[in-house]
Amino acid sequence: MKPQASAQHQGSSITTPPGSEAEAPLPAWPLAERPGLLIRRLHQLHLSLFAAQVRGLITPVQFSLLSALAARGSADQTTLATDVALDRSTAAATLARMEAHGWIARGRDDADGRAMRCRMTEAGRTLLARVEPLAREAHRQTLAALPPEDGAHLMALMRAALHGVSD
Repeated sequence: MKPQASAQHQGSSITTPPGSEAEAPLPAWPLAERPGLLIRRLHQLHLSLFAAQVRGLITPVQFSLLSALAARGSADQTTLATDVALDRSTAAATLARMEAHGWIARGRDDADGRAMRCRMTEAGRTLLARVEPLAREAHRQTLAALPPEDGAHLMALMRAALHGVSD
């Protein structure tokens, strides 16, 4: 009888369950070679650095939405959600919290009464001006272990990997 599925901690293969079509051992796949794990770890690092810099002033998602709104001047919630790769319901809930903080104002769009239009308030502009340099520092620290040209190359590779991917 062949062994059940098992992973060898120090070994080089994983076997498949008995009776499966492919009972040959799978090649080793070290965690350090898995893009998903590395992306998640880099994201965790960045979130930690961001949190240390902004000290609870704003979340990364709120910062992204505020930045997108600053770039557009005003926008509907769906457009902002698309800009920062959020689903509409998450964007709407986050924007509602931002409105409660006084950072943005929302109201029905004149052209489309179903859409909620957002604009930044003076408090939002003040917060963004305060947080922007802190966020830039967190971004710099995220890539600090790399020479500058490698950091720029990594950014280009991430944009290329996401090119054409719909959210």
